[in-house]
Amino acid sequence: MEFKYFSRNGKILPIKEAVVPLANIEYQYGFGVYESIRVAGGTPYFMADHVERLMGSATEIGLAHAFKAAQVEQAILELLERNAVESCNVKILLIGGKGAEDASLEILCLNPLYPDPKLYRDGVHCITYPYERPFPHAKTLSMLGSYLAYTAAKIADAYDALLLNRDGYITEGTRTNFFCLKGKTLYSPPEEQILLGVTRRHVLAVAREKGFTVEITNIKCSDISHYEGAFLTSSSSKIVPVRSVDAFSFKDQPAALKELMRTFDEFLAEHKG
Repeated sequence: MEFKYFSRNGKILPIKEAVVPLANIEYQYGFGVYESIRVAGGTPYFMADHVERLMGSATEIGLAHAFKAAQVEQAILELLERNAVESCNVKILLIGGKGAEDASLEILCLNPLYPDPKLYRDGVHCITYPYERPFPHAKTLSMLGSYLAYTAAKIADAYDALLLNRDGYITEGTRTNFFCLKGKTLYSPPEEQILLGVTRRHVLAVAREKGFTVEITNIKCSDISHYEGAFLTSSSSKIVPVRSVDAFSFKDQPAALKELMRTFDEFLAEHKG
């Protein structure tokens, strides 16, 4: 689908004007933060959560700006209405400047890229890649390390790369959060080392309501065989089961994981942003 409009600093403009000058040093150096919001049935899912994280990311890297959360949310809704869109991904770019008055807020609609449905049935293959993001809690435009890791995953015909910290522990995917599972216990890497995903937050809430317990712990790749299964979460993919990591493969998709996937889908069907 072609989207005719985007939003700059709260003003709706023709998409042909959605450009950033090559001389913009802040953009060149990745001094900006971003969010992607899944829109389905005209509903921007968890919009307030995403905007809150956008603001937190800006604070994390010292990006001063004059935008308020309510302004960002209103700009998103106005853009969706103007583009008359029911399904898309909303990309929000908050690009810094020399001062708060120079920061810019760019919002555009993109066609969604959802996983092949068979991946929810069969699971995905992941590789591991040594890399630590410098600001784990900030979703920044400085993405070279993650880009290289994701490129390595694509070369290996893998869905994503799981990042390894300096101690060899898995932290997260390049665009996903990572979990292991044993029985009805979920295992997540320490939160100070990862991006606190919006979908991750809601998956954990749904899981706890359904009797799952959650343990925050370091996860070594060599210990993956100690678990019954693993999965990834993200805004566009929801919950995707992991079939294999590097040379290791899980035998079967655990019944508890299927239950969690089904329950979360039901939660999303009932949720209205």
